[in-house]
Amino acid sequence: MLLTNFSKYLNLSLIPSQIIRQVVRYRSTDANLILERSINRVQLLGRVGQDPVMRQVEGRNPVTIFSLATNEMWRTGEGEISSPGDISQKTTWHRVSVFKPGLRDVAYQYVKKGSRILVEGKLDYGEYVDKNQVRRQATTIIADNIIFLSDNVRDRT
Repeated sequence: MLLTNFSKYLNLSLIPSQIIRQVVRYRSTDANLILERSINRVQLLGRVGQDPVMRQVEGRNPVTIFSLATNEMWRTGEGEISSPGDISQKTTWHRVSVFKPGLRDVAYQYVKKGSRILVEGKLDYGEYVDKNQVRRQATTIIADNIIFLSDNVRDRT
């Protein structure tokens, strides 16, 4: 089925690895430009660090923004699972932006500090000038799906 959909792009006399390369690469109308498909996907599972805020810049669509914490844990010591080494943990904070109209409103209304959620989306890198006129770089997760995994952690008493 895959080969029939892409048959006009394929030279079927090629070896399999070359066929795969041709499936993910196709030519545009410009003879010198080759477009290759790529993937920018992120999945983050963690807890919300702050209640969402909705912002709107003049002339642009509103956006819901919140932070998400993910944790990485590892055991220091001899390297054996049964060894009684110390457990170390690193928390990473992520900025999540939701532009998609229906999801943006749901996120603003139902995402709460402490909630455990799964965010799916893509990475976006950008620059901005802060209030002190210093140029800063920011990494943002542009969410296109949010899965609610638990109620708010404050409600679990």
